[in-house]
Amino acid sequence: MGGKLFTDGDLSLIKGKTISIIGYGNQGRAHGIVLKEVYGMDVIVGSIKDASWDKAVSDGFSVYPIRNAVERSNIILLLLPDEIAPKVYEKEIEPVLKEKKWCLIDFASGYNVMYNYIKCPTNADVIMVAPRMIGAGILDLVKGKGRGYPVLLGVAQDVSGKAWDYACALSKGIGAFLPGGIAVESSFEEEAMIDLFTEHFIGPQMIAVTTAAFELLTEEYGVSPAAAILELYASEEWSEIFKAMADVGFYKQMKYHSRTSQYGQFTRAHKILQDQELKQKMRETLTGIVNGEFAREWSSEQALGYPVFNRIWKLFEESKMSKEEDRLYRALKRRQ
Repeated sequence: MGGKLFTDGDLSLIKGKTISIIGYGNQGRAHGIVLKEVYGMDVIVGSIKDASWDKAVSDGFSVYPIRNAVERSNIILLLLPDEIAPKVYEKEIEPVLKEKKWCLIDFASGYNVMYNYIKCPTNADVIMVAPRMIGAGILDLVKGKGRGYPVLLGVAQDVSGKAWDYACALSKGIGAFLPGGIAVESSFEEEAMIDLFTEHFIGPQMIAVTTAAFELLTEEYGVSPAAAILELYASEEWSEIFKAMADVGFYKQMKYHSRTSQYGQFTRAHKILQDQELKQKMRETLTGIVNGEFAREWSSEQALGYPVFNRIWKLFEESKMSKEEDRLYRALKRRQ
């Protein structure tokens, strides 16, 4: 990919067209509210009759069963969870799309298109506007602070010749081009790969290292559980560090640390980087993503009723660190 940067979009491309939000969850609610309330777009919601339906109604949207919402619109934002979207698409959305002369389908994730779990009809522009921000964060930034956020853009199918223009227009419509925001040229495959990679390598490393560090400090070195948990994550110091990374840069934020801290972190990081096994483990992780191994594993897990998912959740929830965390958080009044 060229990695082209976009800083504006033409809202006239989507103005006057009915936009349906399919799935009124984390991203769906944020997209819908910003499109409607900030930029005045014609937005409806497609949902099953559950709590999300009621929430959309209370937020002032016209809400329809998913099939009806798709029938009423030519711009469809498919914002259902990755594991749910294929079945809903096949049953409720695809039959309607095939009857349209033209439509635009937007995804917030590259997952289902990359792995061919969703195959869009030939009469559709297929784009991806993937926020690098949670839904609540979008609303806080756009409505609360008048600020934007980054998104990755991709085009899987361009039948109108304007798919990239539509991607930029939608990016603007959900607030990405306000000050502090930007859109970066990407692809469905790239977005899915890097998203899964951070979830499969960076996240697990943090979970494993933090858990192992807690066990070592408390069980072998006599550190109190509360002190260990506060130092490892609960004090919010790391939250500020990650915020500084985003604000001033990954390495430049180190200047906010003491020289003792800077020396210790950089020298030990350099040693770790010399370990060739580190990058080999990364390559193995990426191979499992690119060749579809993980996607097949996750699909199998869903088909079996989430046995590993439920078991592993219980394992961590019942760990010593989790129980000590609960005691500390109750004392801190973070939990009742």
